[in-house]
Amino acid sequence: MTTSEERSEMEPFHTAENETSEESAKKHWEEGYRQRDRIWSGRVNARLAEIVAGLAPGRALDLGCGEGGDTMWLAEQGWQVTGVDISDTALARAAAHAAERGLTDRVRFEQINLSESFPDGRFDLVSAQFLHSTVDLDRDRIFASAARALAPGGALVIVDHGAAPPWSDPAVHDHVFPGVEEVLDAIDLGDGQWEQVRVEAVDRDAVGPDGQPAVLTDNVIVLRRV
Repeated sequence: MTTSEERSEMEPFHTAENETSEESAKKHWEEGYRQRDRIWSGRVNARLAEIVAGLAPGRALDLGCGEGGDTMWLAEQGWQVTGVDISDTALARAAAHAAERGLTDRVRFEQINLSESFPDGRFDLVSAQFLHSTVDLDRDRIFASAARALAPGGALVIVDHGAAPPWSDPAVHDHVFPGVEEVLDAIDLGDGQWEQVRVEAVDRDAVGPDGQPAVLTDNVIVLRRV
């Protein structure tokens, strides 16, 4: 699962054809993380930091947390955070980084295939930062589960790639990146009332793994359960 400031400027993992099962999805991400001792920068995603700045800390859920950059940043802002990912390797690194930063009392990590199951509990913030994959990933199910997991007043924060970064692997360019309204329309919010706090496509300057500059488009969706 990929995120932006922490992740998308890196070269994405390669994928094999016909990897659609739960086992293949986990194998794909495990192999990707084992390519290097560290894949992502460890910095918080810029959009998440910008959005969360105005929220009172509570219980947060970080979907596809990877090596934990967003999870630990949220904890440092006062949130109690659960980070979930399919990769045991990524989660082991995240837990080690949390211990180094003295955050083990504020974070916990769970190995979950979000296409198959979802963490228990209610949350004041559910964050899905660049939750894309070239292997099996049931985003509709994940976002519906995220909406149901929000406590009253809680915020669902989704930030997506509007298109593949120009330096991406060819398989990524073949992936369909929906527009912001398409993402919003596909979310099953279930019962209850929702406020659309922010729904827009936003450009940002980025730098690729070999220093190549580009302008990337982020789909930014912030929904609050009333």
